[in-house]
Amino acid sequence: MNTALPFTKEKIEGIVKEFPTPFHIYDERGIRGTARGLNSAFSWVPGKGYQNYFAVKATPNPTILSILKEERMGADCSSSPELTISERVGLTGEDVMFTSNDTPAEEFQKAKQMGAIINLDDITHLEFLEQHSGLPDLICFRYNPGPLREGNRFIGDPKEQKYGLTTKQIVKAYRLAKEKGVKRFGLHTMIVSNMLKESYLIDTGKMLFNLVNEISDKVGIDFDFVNLGGGIGTPYRPEEEPVDLNQFSLGIKELYDKQSLSPLRIVTESGRAITGPHGFLISKVRHVTKKYRDYVGLDACMANLMRPALYGAYHHITVLGKENKPHDQIYDVTGSLCENNDKFAVQRSLPKMERGDLVVIHNAGAHGHAMGFSYNGKLRSAELLLQEDGNVRMIRRAETEADYFRTVEDFFPD
Repeated sequence: MNTALPFTKEKIEGIVKEFPTPFHIYDERGIRGTARGLNSAFSWVPGKGYQNYFAVKATPNPTILSILKEERMGADCSSSPELTISERVGLTGEDVMFTSNDTPAEEFQKAKQMGAIINLDDITHLEFLEQHSGLPDLICFRYNPGPLREGNRFIGDPKEQKYGLTTKQIVKAYRLAKEKGVKRFGLHTMIVSNMLKESYLIDTGKMLFNLVNEISDKVGIDFDFVNLGGGIGTPYRPEEEPVDLNQFSLGIKELYDKQSLSPLRIVTESGRAITGPHGFLISKVRHVTKKYRDYVGLDACMANLMRPALYGAYHHITVLGKENKPHDQIYDVTGSLCENNDKFAVQRSLPKMERGDLVVIHNAGAHGHAMGFSYNGKLRSAELLLQEDGNVRMIRRAETEADYFRTVEDFFPD
């Protein structure tokens, strides 16, 4: 993990004068660089080429999605609001992949109206889609290999996942789609999250390529694309290394060429790897207390970043101005929710902390602000963009109490 920051303490001190903590800040230069790196790694894909469908759920901000559209990325959506965000920034048609589960009819209808690629999560959804919106020319199915593959702790064992068609169902599904008049086909899987091993990601490609050949032979169809899913991890811990995108791509290319798959398109739905390392939660120390342990209380809480509480996930912490001081204190770093698991770090070695210290929580650019909530009356914080020219602008304002009470206006009229 690269623990270097794209800003200085002085820069953040200046920003805090205009935008109170806590807030998320995203590094535009870093986001664009990662997007270009992924596109470059897969530039060998023939035909219509490679495309990453950015997982909107990771960072559902229109400004971020607009930046990624400029970098030739599409949008992977799982709900009507995510489809709307994509539509508002000009991503429609086959630049949008609609990958949902337990989906209501109206969301299938919206996806079809936009011309999005509909990626079905269950064999019964084909008939449901036909009944409520009619079938498009292009259909994709999500495959779950069950006991044939292992997942990881973030997304779980494939056998226990609620997602995707089983091995017994997958051929039947494509045969049924063909009988119903579908003309074009895609295949997708997503069986692991935050994976740092290139070999695992390459094995997923091998599994899908083999399945494409099997289904093509048995059903008599050709495939437009294979979606390798997301799952490309980011190094949260200092000792971890990022995925080597070129090595990952080379492994996929060797399999692709060996099986003579051209002109099959290769697509992915990476979200975390694109924005995660380039987003930071900035917070200020409110209190330093001593109980049975030493605690540092921040003005952020797990409503701003719930991954540590939800997954026990590690996020690196930098105390601005104290980077080179001895990390000889042991703290639990907490928020202010009335929940004991509201902790960003447990028994973490850090420099001596004082009230008013500015704290940077790293790798918060994906599944950070997006997973926020309003429990305990907490308000969602602002999102800022550190532009390539060094200027900072707000791309989402902080919520106010008026926002919080807007749905109970009988009691809290304007």
